Amino acid sequence: MKLGFVGLGIMGGSMAYNALQGGHEMVVHDLRREAATPHLEAGATWADTPRQVAEASDIVFTSLPGPTEVEAVALGEDGLGQGLSEGKVYFDLSTNSPSSIRRIHQTLSTRGIHVLDAPVSGGPRGARTRNLAVWVGGDREVYERCKTVLDSIGDKVYYVGPIGCGAIAKLVHNCTGYVVQCALAEVFTMGVKAGVEPMALWQAVRRGAQGRRGTFEGLAEHLLPGKFDPPDFALRLARKDVDLAVAVGREYDVPMRLANLALQELTEALNRGWGDRDSRAAMLLQEERANVEVRVPEDILQRALEDERSA
Repeated sequence: MKLGFVGLGIMGGSMAYNALQGGHEMVVHDLRREAATPHLEAGATWADTPRQVAEASDIVFTSLPGPTEVEAVALGEDGLGQGLSEGKVYFDLSTNSPSSIRRIHQTLSTRGIHVLDAPVSGGPRGARTRNLAVWVGGDREVYERCKTVLDSIGDKVYYVGPIGCGAIAKLVHNCTGYVVQCALAEVFTMGVKAGVEPMALWQAVRRGAQGRRGTFEGLAEHLLPGKFDPPDFALRLARKDVDLAVAVGREYDVPMRLANLALQELTEALNRGWGDRDSRAAMLLQEERANVEVRVPEDILQRALEDERSA
């Protein structure tokens, strides 16, 4: 099976090299030919255009900056679409928009070309060491057929759902991280300005309940199964704690934008009469606004958690 790879930047270069080390033939292309030097030295061949990559490959990967570049490479002049033929497979590893990859899929699938989105998470170090999550959206049968190739790129390859679902999972993951990052910056500036030495503060909060838990663990305990009674920690107490933190911010002139938003959410939930429910019941407000329910049957959730622990 011959692989093609377009985009040999910080992430793509390492992923392509790992795939090449997995014993696959490979043809590569990048805007900068020098980016392909280690791949060519390891046995890959060069193509002058994405079209030539597609013509010479069974499976093609792209790793590009964003939707504009992906659409240009996939559908533009001398692009992949002009070289791909029926039965060939195209994986986009970029962080792309769901609507963009769905447009590409719609255009190319009419000719029998398989398009899947497969964004990755793990950063440059993960790309080098193959410690990468790979979230795949598209035809499941094609995914299963190509999984051994994907395994040469990342150690946690996971099928998410139909086309575009991989991109959505990546955006949920990354957006969560940056929102949490902003919140941490907010509360740590409050804590340090209020008089706690930064290292001591960091070590203290790492020993608390939030410091010991993964970001998404609370979802499995409350929102996903829809369990808010009896409470692990009552909403009225959570609202009191956030109110106290915001008050410290006011005392020391520290802007607390995100904490104030959280306080508003908890106050609205309190006014719904949910004070003695679990504090995570406030998440129901967002479900109402979005007009969607986020639920997983408890038996399915428990099996997934057991699989995660045994992996």
